Amino acid sequence: MTDKSDESRRSAVLETAVENTNEAFVTIDARHQVIFFNKAAERIFGFDREEVVGQDLGRIMTPACSRNHREAVARYVATKTPRRIGHDTEILATRKNGETFPASISFSVSEVDGEIYFTGIVRDLTDIKALQDRIIQTERLAALGQFVAEISHEIKNPLMMIGGFARQLANETGDDKSRSKLNIIVSEVARLENLLNDFRDLYSLKGLDMQDMDINGLVREIYDFVRDDCSMKHIKIEFSSDPGQLIVTGDRAKLKQVLLNLTKNAMEAMESGGHLSLGTRRKGERVEIAIADNGCGISEEHKDKIFSPFFTRKEKGTGLGLSVSKGIVEQHPHSTLTFESLKGKGTVFTLSMPLNLPEKK
Repeated sequence: MTDKSDESRRSAVLETAVENTNEAFVTIDARHQVIFFNKAAERIFGFDREEVVGQDLGRIMTPACSRNHREAVARYVATKTPRRIGHDTEILATRKNGETFPASISFSVSEVDGEIYFTGIVRDLTDIKALQDRIIQTERLAALGQFVAEISHEIKNPLMMIGGFARQLANETGDDKSRSKLNIIVSEVARLENLLNDFRDLYSLKGLDMQDMDINGLVREIYDFVRDDCSMKHIKIEFSSDPGQLIVTGDRAKLKQVLLNLTKNAMEAMESGGHLSLGTRRKGERVEIAIADNGCGISEEHKDKIFSPFFTRKEKGTGLGLSVSKGIVEQHPHSTLTFESLKGKGTVFTLSMPLNLPEKK
């Protein structure tokens, strides 16, 4: 005979294990009502169990998924023939806030006192799907980067020869009209060479030279570099920073490239002069670097395209600067590049990075 206390103990151990697992356990009866909802289910779906237990399972599923599930339950009750029992199935589930997310679910069925119960073990696949997407994107970029490198090499050599001969002829000719045409060739060759360099930066997957740095010092360097140009273009420029050092970890040369590109874009947005500000601000355990202008701004129709490769509002722009900059920022862990803009009022680009803070003891 089995000791009832042993049975009770084993039951308590099993219940505790199921309650504290990382996977969501959701049990329903044949009427599609939830009778068990563990802690992981609360975390994954965002509902307290009191909001779900006793309710229809459709509360945590999309309408289409709920309909299919209800049909599967009714079919099993009628035929006792399993189709998805014991197999993993991907579904689209719904959190309490209305957000849908990919999930994997495996079903089991049990019969207790003549009643049939179905238990679904649910795993949130959001992080896994995001990782898979990043791997696919990395593989595509690697292949594209190799292609771009080979094409750039084949194009750059003849371009250098064309530009070199054009410069030589421009220096030798005494015909002003011919010299003007040759100088146009030289200028266009230089533009194509810059475009090839932008291609390389956009699609190459070079590693970062990570180092600790004071971001205030880097932004101050950008300020000093463009100050004279701003003065000639009637742009008032100012630099402000939170006091003390703001230490971040990143690739100094690439971050300088990003900040310089954003600053030059801001200057170009103020054709008739204006106001440009570069500033740093500590925000909790992060630092925000803001580059703000009161130039032409970005229209609503263009905001979704602003980081897209080849999108430009400039007559001679390549449309790669912002795309390259965003790519560099995204290579830095937990860093973001965002913007706010009003047409005719100006634009603010904000680079946000985690501060390199001393570990708390």
